[in-house]
Amino acid sequence: MSTTTDQPDARAVQDAFVSTGRVTGTVRRIVAESWRRSRRSGVDPEHPAPRVDVSANDLAGLRRATPLADALPVVRHLLLDADPQWVAALVDPSGRLLWVEGDAGVRRAVSGVGFVEGAVWSEDCAGTNAPGTALATNREVQVVGTEHWARPVQAFSCAAAPVHDASGRMLGVLDITGGPIVATPIAMQLVRATATAVEATVGRIATSTPAGPPAPTLRVLGSQGGTLVVDGSAHRLSGRHAEILLLLAEHPAGLTGDELAVLLTESELSGVTVRAEVSRLRRAVGPLLSASRPYRLTRAVRTDVDAVREALALGDVAQAVASYTGPVLPRSSSPGVQRVRDAVSDEVRAAVLASRDPRVIVRWAASDEGADDYDAWRALAASSPAGSASHLRACAQLRRLETSLTAR
Repeated sequence: MSTTTDQPDARAVQDAFVSTGRVTGTVRRIVAESWRRSRRSGVDPEHPAPRVDVSANDLAGLRRATPLADALPVVRHLLLDADPQWVAALVDPSGRLLWVEGDAGVRRAVSGVGFVEGAVWSEDCAGTNAPGTALATNREVQVVGTEHWARPVQAFSCAAAPVHDASGRMLGVLDITGGPIVATPIAMQLVRATATAVEATVGRIATSTPAGPPAPTLRVLGSQGGTLVVDGSAHRLSGRHAEILLLLAEHPAGLTGDELAVLLTESELSGVTVRAEVSRLRRAVGPLLSASRPYRLTRAVRTDVDAVREALALGDVAQAVASYTGPVLPRSSSPGVQRVRDAVSDEVRAAVLASRDPRVIVRWAASDEGADDYDAWRALAASSPAGSASHLRACAQLRRLETSLTAR
């Protein structure tokens, strides 16, 4: 992504947004979308309160349990040995800061806004910030000064990248936070490279015996196109190619040309057109796609949808919501993709409503899908203590939705 120190001052745009809920000026899309989620979560832009709800013993236990612990020496070597003007943080999938290390002066300064070990910096707790937004979107992100939702944090900039295991499951986020130097493109490049090194380190340590290359992974959640990672290399895909790969991943036995055509579009799609698209995709992904029909993948491809499904199967709703970073290929009109999209969304929503956990429900309600979900806001109101900020916010949102329905 192209992020530089000359980002426009977003303070005036944010002032208007806080009052009206509308973005009326120039601000990056990823920031505007994060502001919307922050506003729906009820994060106070003047007085954010990232929670610290673990004891020192609990934090030590979380550190021992995370695979990220194995990569801490790599992070220190690549990000901290050269006496940089920032702090580096390793963050778990809930947004909790497991380690915060680096320049002593910067560390003292960021501790003043609650950026301390053990604190939770997910968007629903701290608003727009690089580690929280990276978790929410499963994308690398740089947040510069006034792009932060919380005013006290706007003195800083931050850059973060998600960290995944070999199966594509998100292990957490790597972040650096500091002054203007963190707003530069080279800072983002350094974080990106270090996150890649962390993934490689975690993968090597997790594999006790020699094995083949990790399974290719396909990321389609919240993505207009898709990203395929094969043997450590990431490939951006067109919307059509992402659709085909997803459908083949969902049908490991393979699909005939006619079956693929029906799943790709409701209109007539000739066999020639399907063959041409598959041929172009094969040139992009090589031997991953079979050269003969039926069309099938020659290696199992794991998708980020699988991570959501596995978390749901284990009853870990919080992990499922954290992994669900948006609808499956949201712009796709492919009938086959729509079925996957609707099924995953419905399963996550049902699990959230059944959880009766205010922290889980508020994360769903803060998403684009949950913003106008009456049942979700009603569940949040019912599960939150009367008079609490979550309860009051849910009641206000319910009144808004009821007024909107009455006006139709």
